[in-house]
Amino acid sequence: MPHFVMDCSNTVLNSYDETYIIEQIYLVANESGLFAANDIKVRLNPFTTYSVGNKTEDFIHIFAHIMQGRTTEQKANLSQQLVARLVTLFPDIPNIAMNISDFEKATYC
Repeated sequence: MPHFVMDCSNTVLNSYDETYIIEQIYLVANESGLFAANDIKVRLNPFTTYSVGNKTEDFIHIFAHIMQGRTTEQKANLSQQLVARLVTLFPDIPNIAMNISDFEKATYC
């Protein structure tokens, strides 16, 4: 815990390789101070077939799944920091977004 899963158009990998992108997501998550460094998990899913507004337009979306207990402010700050890093890395991609979902301690195993 936590899990950061990045879905993106496959052309994103023309700018940077998967390892570098995963490292950047990890660094921002770790710098947030919200998680133990060894607990952060990052995965990347590039898609060759996709639709954004009924067009084939490049996109990045990070789905973060974290244990409950962080404040809305902490989660918003984490989202803003990650999106800001991605916008810096990929200034030509018009669709960069992120959302955070909480796991319930009672049901996580």
